[in-house]
Amino acid sequence: MKQAWENRYHQGQTGWDRGDVSPALNLMLHHTGLSQGKLLVPGCGRGYEVIELARRGFDVTALDIAPSAIEHLRNGLARDRLRATVLEVDMLHWRAQQPFDAVYEQTSLCALDPVYWEQYENQLYSWIKPGGFLLALWMQTFSRGGPPYHCDPDSLKQLFLPVRWHWSEQLKTVEHPSGRHETAYVLTRI
Repeated sequence: MKQAWENRYHQGQTGWDRGDVSPALNLMLHHTGLSQGKLLVPGCGRGYEVIELARRGFDVTALDIAPSAIEHLRNGLARDRLRATVLEVDMLHWRAQQPFDAVYEQTSLCALDPVYWEQYENQLYSWIKPGGFLLALWMQTFSRGGPPYHCDPDSLKQLFLPVRWHWSEQLKTVEHPSGRHETAYVLTRI
């Protein structure tokens, strides 16, 4: 799987990568009231949000399986003299030593084949402390196949069940440079 993701970066097949910090980040942080704490960014890609969160003083851990994405992020952190824990790992199998205050999930779900979505939801649940937040930005492709895969919010409510998650109202729809859009929600871990 690692080589497949690395090949996507080398071939420019990263339709989920917006090339900059998402405009939804501020809104989601404001909604939670978080201004500090431990945040995890799984499937961080090139890490635009990781750099921004580190700049704001969060204790950030970033995960990705693609070596070139990790290298890009590490170079950006070094350039800006910022610190974050950056791990080249498979997020579907990585275990946190302690739970996080929040997870910033920007289009990682849409990058995964849906056969892995239940496993990924279990990972998210295990990574977040009770009362912590999932800052979710889910890609809307309205097409078959992927990645990115279509993340219909109504269908996702069958994956992120109310016995485990409290859903906010939709906070924002963000246009994506690919011509698609992303929907922003904050889910609170029960």
